[in-house]
Amino acid sequence: MAFSPSSSSSSSSFLPYPHYHSLNLNPNPNSNSNLPFLQHRSLRFSLNFSCVSVPRYRPSCLPAFPASGVSPPPPGQPSRLPPDLLQIAAVSAVLFLGFGVRACSATSGRFPAVVAAECRTFQDQGIQDSDGVGKFEDTENLEDKELKEAFEVWKSKPYALTVPLRIVALRGSLPPSWVKDFMQSQGRRLRLLSNFRGSLQEIFSELCSVFRKGNIEPKSALAADIVTVGDSWLDLAISKGIIEPMPGVEDQDWFRRLNYKWKVYLRRNSKGKLDAEGQIWAAPYRWGSMVIAYKKNKFEKHKLAPIEDWVDLWRPELTGRISMIDSPREVVGAVLKYMGASYNTNNIELQVNGGKNAVQQNLILLAKQVRCFDSTHYLKAFSVGDVWVAVGWSSDVLPAAKRMSNVAVIVPKSGASLWADLWAIPSTSKLERSSRIGGRVRGPSPVIHQWIEFCLQGARAFPFTEEVIPGASPSAIEGASVEAPKELAQGKPKLETNLISGMPPPGILDQCEFLEPLSDATVSDYRSLIASIQKPTHGLLRCILSMKEFFQQSYLQR
Repeated sequence: MAFSPSSSSSSSSFLPYPHYHSLNLNPNPNSNSNLPFLQHRSLRFSLNFSCVSVPRYRPSCLPAFPASGVSPPPPGQPSRLPPDLLQIAAVSAVLFLGFGVRACSATSGRFPAVVAAECRTFQDQGIQDSDGVGKFEDTENLEDKELKEAFEVWKSKPYALTVPLRIVALRGSLPPSWVKDFMQSQGRRLRLLSNFRGSLQEIFSELCSVFRKGNIEPKSALAADIVTVGDSWLDLAISKGIIEPMPGVEDQDWFRRLNYKWKVYLRRNSKGKLDAEGQIWAAPYRWGSMVIAYKKNKFEKHKLAPIEDWVDLWRPELTGRISMIDSPREVVGAVLKYMGASYNTNNIELQVNGGKNAVQQNLILLAKQVRCFDSTHYLKAFSVGDVWVAVGWSSDVLPAAKRMSNVAVIVPKSGASLWADLWAIPSTSKLERSSRIGGRVRGPSPVIHQWIEFCLQGARAFPFTEEVIPGASPSAIEGASVEAPKELAQGKPKLETNLISGMPPPGILDQCEFLEPLSDATVSDYRSLIASIQKPTHGLLRCILSMKEFFQQSYLQR
């Protein structure tokens, strides 16, 4: 079969056989360029690959031996094959090997897996034997290295492991060190955001307004995982449905260690009333009491006896010299304590000597003694000297008293009301799901109980004992307060007080009470009592709101 030059015009590898003329066959057997395809290893693989890539097929005939140029050897000389014949034989051998490998590849699907794998291994080894020796292993190692580097980059990304916790707290109630220490204890996995509000009423109003408007913003208190709620607002927050019970609280270590007084006080029904079968709606992190502050220099100048108990507020020499918060529970409660009754008296007519009329008469007398009832400005009147006595919460009075001189702060001997700042979970899940608040719609943060556990640890009491933050740790309600190291008290101004580490002394603490929810009948009695007093209007400050505004302030407000 003759080969025409046109057969070499295509460069495709899918050819029935190699083009002989492209091999540049040299008829001279002594030439160094003889059989380049046998000398070049890469070219040998190229021929092999082109043969394997086409369907298995055998040419119809082989080229004829040349008819001329071959003569028998002279007598006596050894027989010698012509160079052209050697070249054709070599080409035939290469074709034979190529077709053999193609046959193995084409029928490998019919062989067992082991045989097919061996064929592939043999071909891979053939590749490595070429000029790219070891390229297969290099490529594999490079891919492994790239995968490892990509995995390390993925592990280093913080969003893959972070857990959010957003807190809205009462300003001044949360020691700054708590946030820092908690973040360090949790490591990089925690993303803690803290926001603060100026008053408990502001937090409560913000929670209620979102439910009224139905529009929740990402920075709203309702979008937080946990918020501060005053204990006197707790029953109202529960009944309005703006907070939800704490899930799984019975199994938490912090709850098991909590004093039974807290467990009884925080277990409520869905209306916010104390209920032994109710649920736990909040967790305490700070508490304190009502206190009375007075100016020692004024008392010494006028030779007045120091204040020790509630009865001293009715002394004639203090008429018009007292400022007091405008909370109905605290004002009427002071009268009840003066008369030897409890803050939580539910039937004034039956449980108090003299009944409602006696309480009303003592309340009118107290109103004559008090120059202003104002929860906002009562300490301003005290600081400028407009009044000599101030009655309020320890969280307000103690920081102000430390900035003054010649001031004493006491807890009345017959006991006082207790207040507490609590952690509660907003009822965000009751609202329609909104993408604007992210994952909070799917439930509170999973680290809420870890945060509460952290706040109740014994080491968290030091900011209170060091008087960085007014108040006391919830564990101190048992009477075993944590004393601050003496060296920490050196250089600090000495405040004359009967409080120990921010809490009443044990003998007085036993007579102190948390303000429990009142019955509807008792609330009605409170309103009529407050309406009977004459509001003082004299003084440098506007001391009291109109009666309508006064009653708009919830009787539960601290």
